[in-house]
Amino acid sequence: MSESRIDFRKAKFLISAPDIAHLDEYLPGDAGVEIAFAGRSNAGKSSALNALTEQKGLARTSKTPGRTQLINVFSLDEHRRLVDLPGYGFAQVPLAMKKKWQQALGEYLQERQCLSGVVVLMDIRHPMKDLDMQMIEWAVESEIPVLALLTKSDKLAQNVRMKTVNAVRKKLADYGEAVKVEPFSALKGTGKPKVLGILNAWCNPQWLVDALANPENED
Repeated sequence: MSESRIDFRKAKFLISAPDIAHLDEYLPGDAGVEIAFAGRSNAGKSSALNALTEQKGLARTSKTPGRTQLINVFSLDEHRRLVDLPGYGFAQVPLAMKKKWQQALGEYLQERQCLSGVVVLMDIRHPMKDLDMQMIEWAVESEIPVLALLTKSDKLAQNVRMKTVNAVRKKLADYGEAVKVEPFSALKGTGKPKVLGILNAWCNPQWLVDALANPENED
């Protein structure tokens, strides 16, 4: 059975939750498939989500932390969702709030059973910070595939951009196929087809493809 082509333009806001406990009340962790987007608060996460879904206002873009304090869920269809995780590494918030966000991130990555892949977004000019590496390691240890997305690639000349991409790929080479690295520009559309291809594959794990092809076999 071949995988479905997902129309990411159909994404729509579903729910916001402060932590995984509240999320599980509305969306049980073993139901369907989720792809999470994580990154530093200035990595261009909201812009990337908007560009990939071709919706200017799906994820709110702001220079100050607001909606990104929460776990925001967007539905693609009845079985598939995109999840915008709280931005990490924001310097201008109280330490207690930082710790709360970090706890929400850790709980989600380690406990969410329906998580099919994690997109870790990094500004291509400042990649591979400690928290980025921690996020990647968390996902790999949980056997969840990772896409390291180097955003704002239009800010660099092509030769510098590819040099940076290759350097990041070399640094993450030990993870093998578990981690892919791609440049991306929400402004120019650089990398969009490749990213959508990866997300589409993650949205179609074999167990879900089989279940949708043979619904009578579900319990």
